[in-house]
Amino acid sequence: MLLSFQIADIIQVPFGYLMELLYRLTNSYGMALILFAILVQLVLLPITAKSKKSMMKMSRLTPRMQDIQRRYADDPNRQNQAIQELYKEEGVSMGGGCLWSFVPMLLLIPLYTVVRQPIVYMLHENLDVANQIIEVIKGIDPELFAGNAYYHQMIAAQYIPQYAEQIKAAIPAISDLALSGINFGFIGVDLGAVPQFNVFASTWAWNWAHIGSLLIALSSAGYQVVSMLIMQKQNDSLVTNKDGIQDKEAVENSQAAQTNKMMMFMMPLMMLWIGFTVPCALSLYWFVGGVVRTIEDVVLNKRYRKIYDAEDAERLKRRMEQDKIEAEKERIRAQRRAENPDGITENTSKKRLQKQQRDQEVAAKEAAAREYAARKGKLPEDKPEKEALSGIADRPYCKGRAYDPDRYAQNSEEE
Repeated sequence: MLLSFQIADIIQVPFGYLMELLYRLTNSYGMALILFAILVQLVLLPITAKSKKSMMKMSRLTPRMQDIQRRYADDPNRQNQAIQELYKEEGVSMGGGCLWSFVPMLLLIPLYTVVRQPIVYMLHENLDVANQIIEVIKGIDPELFAGNAYYHQMIAAQYIPQYAEQIKAAIPAISDLALSGINFGFIGVDLGAVPQFNVFASTWAWNWAHIGSLLIALSSAGYQVVSMLIMQKQNDSLVTNKDGIQDKEAVENSQAAQTNKMMMFMMPLMMLWIGFTVPCALSLYWFVGGVVRTIEDVVLNKRYRKIYDAEDAERLKRRMEQDKIEAEKERIRAQRRAENPDGITENTSKKRLQKQQRDQEVAAKEAAAREYAARKGKLPEDKPEKEALSGIADRPYCKGRAYDPDRYAQNSEEE
């Protein structure tokens, strides 16, 4: 039967068919959900890798960003410009790692709908038929639907085989697939039930069904702390300064470290709240997905760490070579200072050096000409010296004809 199309069905319908296929293959809703969580994480692996690479680059740039923030503390515009230039130089997208990390969170919403409406998405009946099934079973046993109406499909899907004859009589067009229903049992735990956190409530019973559902919700929230600690430790080990040396001080003072500390409390609390407000199936999915993500994170960290360690080694090598060059320059400067403690230096201007070179070339040519003439027995003719334009040797470039060096001397004698 065709489903009424919605935008969310682009994700929910394939999820539903995949869950239905895995359920038929394993004959276990819990195993189908575990396999589904693994497959989803494998499909999202390219996105996870992109997010991991971006976050690792951001971690490596932490010391350099802190240096920019110190240098331009009084100029926010120049600070932002310098950080953007650093991101562009290193090929880092602002917020890219965080944005990609939210994709798995977005997939949780359609998965929640698939789990919440199994008659629609796994048994492939439309919403009207699903409501009719609920009404038929509610008319027979109304106490089953005393809980939240959001999960009535999950309750009804479990009791469809028990009331198959009554449902078939009320809905003749119902399919055989829908009449088979869904068994949400998994190792003695009802994955379609919402865990109870109040162990002192009148509805609580000390049996494995209640304890198991409680442990699934607590495990999902607790593993968030473990996974975040692992990822934070790996990311902190990547923080290096501009010379490629690990900078622990930058890790402790970074804004990311403060954000991680806050997320260390927020994420587990959020998952704990989700775990006790939705069926156990979602907590199981989140727990399995978290384990797979941690394994992927360790593998990706090891892969990209080799690349970044090679880059750090190259940066450190260049830095050491530059330090060696600077040390040699300083040694030469110290030697010159020791040889000339008074700091007296010759005039080594470019024009003066060029004039000296020209004079030396002219003198060398004249000496060669005299030597040649001496060998031939001829004396070279002496070239008349150029007369000063003013006729005064002491002022060769003075062109003023009225210049008279004795003018004032004569006047003084007459006086």
